[in-house]
Amino acid sequence: MPSLVFAHTGAGPHNGLLHGFSHPLSGLDHVLAMIAVGLWAGQAHSRIIWLIPLIFVTVMGVGGLLGMITLPIAFAEYGITLSLLVLGTLLACRKHLPLGASIVLIGLFALCHGYAHGSEMPQNVSIFPYAAGFMLATLLLHICGIALSMLFRKFSGVNWARFSGIVIAFYGGFLMIQ
Repeated sequence: MPSLVFAHTGAGPHNGLLHGFSHPLSGLDHVLAMIAVGLWAGQAHSRIIWLIPLIFVTVMGVGGLLGMITLPIAFAEYGITLSLLVLGTLLACRKHLPLGASIVLIGLFALCHGYAHGSEMPQNVSIFPYAAGFMLATLLLHICGIALSMLFRKFSGVNWARFSGIVIAFYGGFLMIQ
């Protein structure tokens, strides 16, 4: 039989939804940033606990669209690295910002992450399933961060949220100097 019979010869997912879903999970910087958003929102103990992740995913979708149409945003990769550094530091210091400042900060980081996801979209997949996939994976990572935050509160003998923030911030700093 000729090799053309095998429709999918490449490795990894072969449709937009699965490819989009796997993209945020393929880089430690994205995974840590998304969990950091959930951890930070989970520290707030108020309505912001769900507002921050929902705003992040919504603005990230806009950023993804900008990346897909190749509108150049020069600071996107720096924004991703900075999101690790800033969110890690906020977690380590247990710092809560006013709601407006939190929304602007999260929105800026979400735009950068979304742009990266959108600009790295393969040419042969459909835009909307791909976007739905990376948005769903991101939301699930945020939920993991919120769940970790609640778990950390339950075991308050060790300040796990602060330790997580330190690790995330150091990783962001490492990426900055690389």
